[in-house]
Amino acid sequence: MTAPAATTEGVAAPAATIAGVAVTPFVPALATAGGHRQTLLGFWLRRHLRWEAPTEDLVVEAGDDVRLLARVTWHEGRRDARPALVIVHGLGGCDAAGYAVATGRLALARGWHVVRMNMRGAGDAEALCPRLYNAGLDGDLLAVLAALAPHTPALAVAGFSLGANLALLALARGGDRLPPGLVGVAAVSPPLDLAACADALERPPNRLYQAYFMRSLKAAYQRLQRLRPDLYEPGRERGIRTIREYDEAITAPYGGYASADAYYGASSAGPRLGALTRPALVLAALDDPMVPAHSVTGWPLPLSGLVQREMTSSGGHVGFVAPTSAAGRFWAAERVLAFVTGALGRQADGLERFLYATG
Repeated sequence: MTAPAATTEGVAAPAATIAGVAVTPFVPALATAGGHRQTLLGFWLRRHLRWEAPTEDLVVEAGDDVRLLARVTWHEGRRDARPALVIVHGLGGCDAAGYAVATGRLALARGWHVVRMNMRGAGDAEALCPRLYNAGLDGDLLAVLAALAPHTPALAVAGFSLGANLALLALARGGDRLPPGLVGVAAVSPPLDLAACADALERPPNRLYQAYFMRSLKAAYQRLQRLRPDLYEPGRERGIRTIREYDEAITAPYGGYASADAYYGASSAGPRLGALTRPALVLAALDDPMVPAHSVTGWPLPLSGLVQREMTSSGGHVGFVAPTSAAGRFWAAERVLAFVTGALGRQADGLERFLYATG
């Protein structure tokens, strides 16, 4: 089954086909097409976005001495009258990431409670829980969803990059831990095959991105090591030049994996897409420099049609810069909101509740 495509307004439209792949219409501004342009421009346009709405810090106990920090913005009135969108950041990010702020602002304006989750040890959660996060810790997201479920009748998740893989993994492996009110997951630029993405970052044109991630990851490890010298060995980050080397020396051993390849195999959501039993959107660009197109398109989807895989001809990595109502020209935020709102409407009584809340 071919999933319906989306325009900049999130309205279904016929999809073109390139090399057998259905391509969602995406129209960037003049001279902004191209994977690197879209990736870098998206970062540049959103780098100064800040969250300005009132926020409540929600601390979630996830077990094994893990405490998670989520930044929650509730609408006034009854909390159980509106749905909540949980936003999960990518590698090196946190709740303040520009794409998270842009998506959250749009969701808030459209009547959703907004929850910007920090992975363990990320952003301001570093002092709260100085622990390493990785792509396979889907239990952390499940813990946040469980903490929110009593307060709202419906939940959706929007994950970006590494957070997109984590969200899909939670949907695939969550089983009876998934709240009944979880209406769907939107995954933007997901690294569904972590090994393929690590290899992609080692290509010469991607040296800028790899260097950026390595500076961020090594600095974060040094801070965590100082905070928890009982857990983390000093100097492990020295001499590491690539994501794969980092995962081999740090992520895998501290995450309980025998090697980087074992970590990639256990934590990649791609092979598990066929097992999804709730609505999901997989949105990626054919020119993403970090997530090869074949690593997104190569996985079978469930015959139920619950999973929509939408590829755009351009968009880069979490770029998707185009005219849109979202801040930072983040077209993907518009598509995410169209998808989760549609999933909410298909849930029994979901649309009625939402219209009542926003009316």
